Amino acid sequence: MHVTLRATRIVPGLMSRDPRTIVEQFIDGLDGETRRLAFAEWGITVDAAGWPLHVGVAIRDGLFRAQAHVIEAGRIDPHDLLRWNRQVPFVSFAHTRDGEVWIQGELPLSAIDPPQLDAFLGLLVLTVVQARQAAGRREDEESGSPAG
Repeated sequence: MHVTLRATRIVPGLMSRDPRTIVEQFIDGLDGETRRLAFAEWGITVDAAGWPLHVGVAIRDGLFRAQAHVIEAGRIDPHDLLRWNRQVPFVSFAHTRDGEVWIQGELPLSAIDPPQLDAFLGLLVLTVVQARQAAGRREDEESGSPAG
């Protein structure tokens, strides 16, 4: 499965080298729900395994950062999170004290351009989709229902 967050209104030759401008133009060009939350902070909402994924992105401390809530507590084995964290570059899972699972990722600002943003955010969304699907399969196995 390939997930892409295609920006449709970007003209690469006219792009600024200012990371905030690059991110702003990229997000403005995305299909779907996007919003500017504050200076150098944005929100993106996409479908991920059948329900909304609200991704917060920001430029802070010399990094482009993204994070999103993945799934509520108790739906994913924490050992799977550790294994996935070792296998997937640029993004990693974390969980709150209550067990809610989040995903986060960072890129250096020097790596910011539209294709890299698309690849990074696509990887983040794909990783969430796979985690949510795995949680669904686990629930099916525990309940004795056939996997779908």
